[in-house]
Amino acid sequence: MRAGPAELSTEVRIEDLLRELAPQVLGTLVRRRGQFDACEDAVQEALLAAATQWPAAGIPDRPRSWLLTVADRSLVDQWRAESSRRRRETGAALDRVSYWVPPDAIGADQDDDTLTLLFLCCHPALSPPSQLALTLRAVGGLTTAEIAAAFLVPEATMAKRISRAKQSIKDAGARFALPPQPERTERLGVVLHVLYLMFTEGYTSSSGPGLQRTELTAEAIRLTRLLHRLLPGEGEVTGLLSLMLLTDARQAARTSRDGSLVPLAEQRRDLWDVAAISEGLALLHDNLGTAPIGPYQVQAAIAALHDEAPTAEETDWPQILVLYEVLTRIAPSPLVTLSSAVALAMVHGPRAGLARLATLDADERMAHTHRLEAVRAHLLERAGEPAAARECYLRAARLTASVPEQRYLALRAARLRPE
Repeated sequence: MRAGPAELSTEVRIEDLLRELAPQVLGTLVRRRGQFDACEDAVQEALLAAATQWPAAGIPDRPRSWLLTVADRSLVDQWRAESSRRRRETGAALDRVSYWVPPDAIGADQDDDTLTLLFLCCHPALSPPSQLALTLRAVGGLTTAEIAAAFLVPEATMAKRISRAKQSIKDAGARFALPPQPERTERLGVVLHVLYLMFTEGYTSSSGPGLQRTELTAEAIRLTRLLHRLLPGEGEVTGLLSLMLLTDARQAARTSRDGSLVPLAEQRRDLWDVAAISEGLALLHDNLGTAPIGPYQVQAAIAALHDEAPTAEETDWPQILVLYEVLTRIAPSPLVTLSSAVALAMVHGPRAGLARLATLDADERMAHTHRLEAVRAHLLERAGEPAAARECYLRAARLTASVPEQRYLALRAARLRPE
């Protein structure tokens, strides 16, 4: 028997609520108890209990407190079991440890806990890739497969990286507190990258039946707003928030009624969120000239040019190409090269874009993503090579785990089927 609309609505609401509360509960539990790895396991147990019980019993009046209580009990039970196995004394000593709460934990702001958790996951004892992976897992709630897709590495590799990161946090004896200002600045770049990847995974999901995961984009925007409030003078924080708003503004136009992908050039611009665009533009303009230019500010400027164009045909592609050249100089990456190839093709023709794409053929990082073949297919189609374009579309469809992208790419290939 299928669930009706009301049941589905409740399930979706519970799923969204649990995603929002998970990092807050984990942050509070780690602040109270320490032992990051054990706390994350306990929070996962609490989330599972909520997902099982809330649909029937209803969402409690204080869902965050409910989750924290269940997670705390799970953690205590785990410690007691471990103590029993090791034949250590339990009882009063364990009770004093298990239920002690630091004075500063009482009345602490849950948003501060989430931000502190962000900075904890970006501890200097970890390598930058491990910092990113751990934060996406603990704060963003992404699966190991989703994180692996974002990093362009195999899932097994990412699983080992996350496991090592948790152990390193434990070995370093990290405290749950915001780092001092100099160290906070050093970790900021990683925190921003994490929020960017979280938003990207939500905006275009790497797997699953839906193109977008709006709960992830909303959480990334929420956390970036918090960070902007904490560090209002940081140009790249402002740039990232602007980029997110300007990009997310197109969310309603990116899929048709049946869930099919709608490319940017074909989107109905009257469906774009005018308020989000206005806020994003204001942040970008107020930030210009007040801080050193960074990659998020440049990407926000590119997004602004797309959003300000009345039609796809009126997009200022020459200026976008210039901005991609700047981005290539200050933050080179294969995905930047990929995007710049599209801009180059729009200005100088598809052959120029294809030549730039060819520079990525030997890059192993592109072997785990469909995007290179998808862009190549588009440019080959524009260049008048339908047979080659069709083969690239089909290869791209096989490489992606996103159902909407698979359908879109397969449809593009079918339209190029030889007579």
